[in-house]
Amino acid sequence: MTGIEKVGVAGFGTMGAGITEVIVRAGVPVVAYAPDEAAVAQGRSRLEYSTARAVERGKMTGGERETVLEQIVITTDLADLADCDLIIEAAPERLSVKKELLGQLDELAKPEAIFASNTSSLRITELAVATSRPGRVVGTHFFNPAPVISLVELVTTVATEADVIASVQAFLDQIGRTVVEVRDRPGFIANGLLFGYLNHAVSMLEERYASREDIDAAMRFGCGYPMGPLALLDLIGLDTAYDILDSMYHDTRDVLHAPAPLIKQLVMAGRLGRKSGQGFYTYEMPGSSTVVEDVDTPIVGGDSQVALRDVSRVGVVGTGTMASGIIEVFAKSGFAVTFVARSEDKVARVHAAVAKSLNRAVAKGRMSEADRDAVIERITGATEREALAEVDLVVEAIAEDLDIKLDLFRDLDRVCKPGAILATTTSSLPVIAMAAVTSRPQDVIGMHFFNPAPVMRLVEVVTTIQTAEDVTATVVDLTRRVRKHPVLCGDRAGFIVNALLFPYLNDAVRMLEAHYASADDIDTAMTKGCSLPMGPFALLDVVGNDVSLAIQETLYREFREPGYAPAPMLRDVVTAGFLGRKTGRGFRSYKR
Repeated sequence: MTGIEKVGVAGFGTMGAGITEVIVRAGVPVVAYAPDEAAVAQGRSRLEYSTARAVERGKMTGGERETVLEQIVITTDLADLADCDLIIEAAPERLSVKKELLGQLDELAKPEAIFASNTSSLRITELAVATSRPGRVVGTHFFNPAPVISLVELVTTVATEADVIASVQAFLDQIGRTVVEVRDRPGFIANGLLFGYLNHAVSMLEERYASREDIDAAMRFGCGYPMGPLALLDLIGLDTAYDILDSMYHDTRDVLHAPAPLIKQLVMAGRLGRKSGQGFYTYEMPGSSTVVEDVDTPIVGGDSQVALRDVSRVGVVGTGTMASGIIEVFAKSGFAVTFVARSEDKVARVHAAVAKSLNRAVAKGRMSEADRDAVIERITGATEREALAEVDLVVEAIAEDLDIKLDLFRDLDRVCKPGAILATTTSSLPVIAMAAVTSRPQDVIGMHFFNPAPVMRLVEVVTTIQTAEDVTATVVDLTRRVRKHPVLCGDRAGFIVNALLFPYLNDAVRMLEAHYASADDIDTAMTKGCSLPMGPFALLDVVGNDVSLAIQETLYREFREPGYAPAPMLRDVVTAGFLGRKTGRGFRSYKR
């Protein structure tokens, strides 16, 4: 038994209404407080809309909806919460507002009542001491939309009583929430990791490194995230994001958590995101999710004045997984492909790898046998680089070693015809270094495919200060022709995806080594709370901890930010040989 039979929700905005719905749908009556009749009407409207949607989707019946709505008492008198066993504070994310509300509740509520704050960033300890019962105050951070996202971060302080923790944990289990228990620090798990990543994305836009569309598309198509970071900030609200980052910065003093100036500028201009109709993007109307064109919307197709180079024959250098995938991508799109390997045995292996992939597609009904045979006929293997003499574009997909790549580009410069485009698939090395060893730096560009290339839609098109405009335009067009999504960015460590992804992964390792939460709880918080396809530790083990360490070291050398320095624990697991799934052990152990 939880001892919690009646719940009060103090605050009836988006989160308050959502939390109320979650609790009453579990059969627990709620008294919800709103400060005025306008807030009552708005909250009731949200509840009616949300429950009606649940009926439409078959999540509840019409009769169940009526029962749910009958269990809610909505009031503008705070005293009506006096006999509740648990009161959840869901006021605006401002310390002074929350402290004042909790102080008022403390005078009204029965002594044994438990207080819970839904804050996403403020210290629970600071809120608890605003009452005469700090031992009976916890954090219950629900996520938006509360009826959809099951995660709740249960936040305890040094003062929280053990029976209070047990009661709230049991109550959250009763109402069907997935719970991770954490100690008191700004941001907790999910926001502590999420907002550093979001802030970095804003800085990237602020520096004009990439467009808002390309930053968002990179993380959606490159990492499988449900939303890009800038669109997500618009959904969260830029004023809320600023407050969360500011709280985190004052606690960590990490410059990576200092709110990007652009966020403050947008907030001061009233551009708060979807709720105001404009943030990083412009929306059809306040509250709408429909993006409309504005002055920053890019022209599809780019600069029509630039003549494209003809590309009909493609060369690929390399025989690994990435090279085989790129060969398949171009051949499936109708291009004649010549690839170069170091031996006839490796030539045969590439042919076998591509054939195996195509046969799977045939078996799944995604390709006919005739189409498979036509793709295979377009692919030619060779052991001498001279076979690339007449191709229009060469894609390098060899080992991620700069010296080896430089030797290759010197030779490609010798072999390839004038006007041929030389592209590298590097994920972290400087493209300009490869361009500099050729006599045609204007023809060198980055084409960073993602693994597995036949499946992943993203290609980062990386330009240097010397890349010719027609080369950029041609590669962007070519990327679309092979049914991939191009994003444009400059030549610096990590490009878009790795520069945003790996500091987030590194922060997760720091959180683990600080004993703040377990790897399982951190992964659960990010998958259940933020809807990410994988938690950071599952992803680190898939990527390889040695690869992750190398990328993080590259980012640190490039940007010189202390926050980018590899977490000591990451270095330790690599030193111990715990590289992830490929060795059978990383942050977790795997069957081999």
